[in-house]
Amino acid sequence: MSRPPNILWIVTTQWRAQACGYAGDPNARTPCLDALAAQSVNYTQAVTPHPFGPFARAALLTGVPSPENGVRDYFDALPRETRTIAHAMRERGYATAFFGKWGVGKRDPRVPLVGEAAARVIVPEGERGGYDFWEGFEGGFLLNDPWLHGTGLPQPVRVAGYQSDVVAARAAERLGAAGPQPWFALVSFEAPHPPYAAQAAGVAMRDHATLILSDNVPRGGEAEARARAELAGYYAHIEATDRAVGKLIGSLAGDTIVVVTSVHGDMHGAHGLSRKGWPHEESVRVPLLVRLSGVAARRDETAVSLLDLPEMTRAWADGRVWAEPREAAWISMPSVVAPPHQCDRIWRGVRTATRKLVLNDDGSPWQFFDLANDPFERRNLALEPARVAEIAALRALL
Repeated sequence: MSRPPNILWIVTTQWRAQACGYAGDPNARTPCLDALAAQSVNYTQAVTPHPFGPFARAALLTGVPSPENGVRDYFDALPRETRTIAHAMRERGYATAFFGKWGVGKRDPRVPLVGEAAARVIVPEGERGGYDFWEGFEGGFLLNDPWLHGTGLPQPVRVAGYQSDVVAARAAERLGAAGPQPWFALVSFEAPHPPYAAQAAGVAMRDHATLILSDNVPRGGEAEARARAELAGYYAHIEATDRAVGKLIGSLAGDTIVVVTSVHGDMHGAHGLSRKGWPHEESVRVPLLVRLSGVAARRDETAVSLLDLPEMTRAWADGRVWAEPREAAWISMPSVVAPPHQCDRIWRGVRTATRKLVLNDDGSPWQFFDLANDPFERRNLALEPARVAEIAALRALL
């Protein structure tokens, strides 16, 4: 019997599907991801199940949506006894390792979300998702000079350098020295999450005026000004993190299965909105590239979600072909979160390649978009009588 493949998940934060060179974004300089896309299955319809960090991370780790996995509110921690992908892979004979941002640990709401105090919060050994080796940080959004703790580092230690470079280099060093046992690793970056004005490993911020904005960003007001200011740094962090991803992938054997994705996107002024939590495409659609040895590169229009990644990974480890074609993927926000500028309501929805239905918490329609003819979601059809049958058909999928 042949040795099972090594499997690497690379997970970024706030990197929307649209913001890649291979996806056609004229602002994005992503030569490493572009090269990876040319070797990978590109899931062009991939979504996050929940467009907000803790909910999405908990779902990604467990394959169970929030709040069923125990994470309902922004400050909820993944329960200690929760079964994760690390447990499943260990049962299959894999060594497991985690590097970087955790994001589902216990946090004190009184501690500022950004800064050293948050970056030095310790994730106890029994609350690290079952990984054999764990080295990272709960949060803090220090895109430079991160604090790391974990296996072999009982107390947080500050490491100089751009966070994506630091995490990628430490992961490459450990994985490169791995023995004959197959390994599964998750490498988690905070970038390109705010603060967008932070230094990006020597990559200069873009010229605000030359950025090309999506058609659904209102022009001439605060939304456009804010989008240009934030995107100038956003694209710098994308370029810097793309480079770090390329170095990490380049350090590994070519037959390693590589997954690159993000936990959610960012509105960046679309529909006049900021940040995430919203059901719009900029918030819920994420990049999902999967490089499989012996599998030809292709675009895949399957309605796939980050919830599928654990089962995909178990299939690869078992030598099975993952195939679960379905009509739709489910999306939701289980609560209204504390940080500002996020979505203002609880909602749930269903998305196909051509349609999206979003319901309020009471079940009333909030949004319905014809994505095939209105990809920028400029016309909400939720209350149009002619769409009643379509809405009913999608509601039946929820």
